[in-house]
Amino acid sequence: MNQLIGQKAPDFVLPTDDGTMFDSSELHGKWRILFFYSRHGSPTCKRGCLTFKEQYDLFKSAGCEVVGIGPGSIEDLSKFKKNIGDLPFLLLADEERAVGQAFNVPLHIGQFPSKSSFIIGPDNTIKYVYDWLFRPRKHVANILASLSTVTGGD
Repeated sequence: MNQLIGQKAPDFVLPTDDGTMFDSSELHGKWRILFFYSRHGSPTCKRGCLTFKEQYDLFKSAGCEVVGIGPGSIEDLSKFKKNIGDLPFLLLADEERAVGQAFNVPLHIGQFPSKSSFIIGPDNTIKYVYDWLFRPRKHVANILASLSTVTGGD
């Protein structure tokens, strides 16, 4: 996946948990974190989403949007979001895994998408890629540190 660093991020349109459509090109011109998680409802994925929520103000103060993408249907996504409570960022349903494949997010154990995050710059270029399996808190801390590095602390 690191071969994507320096490449343009693929644009996509996916449904949100409320059924509206999200177009990634709306975020061109902004720093953003795009994170993929492997299953709605798994403890690690739940913790990952909640850790991004806990640190959301730091991402926003760095001028960065956060968007989460999970596999499965809008219905599964809605249940998952209802279960974990309000999130200050969008969760999107990648039912066919087309976006995950566009970002080269591999399948873990041949079945579940790996958990991966991408820092994407205002120029729509992928600046940093981080894969995580079982340490969501450390993952989010690493993303914040990398964000500071690639943005020059701006």
